[in-house]
Amino acid sequence: MTTHTAGPSPLTRARLAGFLYLISNLFAPFTLLYLPSRFIVRGDAAATAANIMASESLFRFGIVLNLFTFIGQIFLVLALYQLLKVVNKNMASLMVIFSLAAVPIAMLNELNQLAVLQLLSGADYLKVFPAEQLQALVYLFTRLHTQGFNIAQIFWGLWLFPMGWLVFKSGFMPRILGILLMIACFGYVIESFAAFLGYNVSIIFFTGWGELLLLLWLLIKGVNVEQWEKRALESA
Repeated sequence: MTTHTAGPSPLTRARLAGFLYLISNLFAPFTLLYLPSRFIVRGDAAATAANIMASESLFRFGIVLNLFTFIGQIFLVLALYQLLKVVNKNMASLMVIFSLAAVPIAMLNELNQLAVLQLLSGADYLKVFPAEQLQALVYLFTRLHTQGFNIAQIFWGLWLFPMGWLVFKSGFMPRILGILLMIACFGYVIESFAAFLGYNVSIIFFTGWGELLLLLWLLIKGVNVEQWEKRALESA
């Protein structure tokens, strides 16, 4: 016998979570991968400053898109909580805590980008600095922005472990998705700490598959409704 729970249906919850996953990460490849390569010339402060000044509107647009992404993360994790809390509320709460911890770090980190714009604004109070010093400071703040993102990425990795565990244990989504998400957790965390230790380790290409496949599964397949409602009944 099928048990109907109060509130949106399991498929609606799943599709909403998938949609929010898509929207909140839609611009991330553009702002976190393309734009840094577009503006930053490694080891060349003058060229970096010139690139930003030449495309200031694009630089500002990147800041706005980043903030949009971080705000979207809040709604995403709350939607996933509503979907996965029927498996284990404590683990679902831990997922929310890790995800939300990254948001203020990431948003405050955008102050480094705003500092870059101030340094390149040509304001009168900055005329006491020679051009070379301003360019060096611009490059410094772009590097600080990268390091700030690495700090936020620790929590964006950590939230994937409880989420992966919940998916693995759920019974209403494929276990392989949960395994891939837990692997991604370690990938993101290792990459961040490696950066702090001075190593340039890039393994996001290998770890991002779990999130991408989960997004597609939620949008296309949703969840096994019967198994979700069974879980909901057991957790009531």
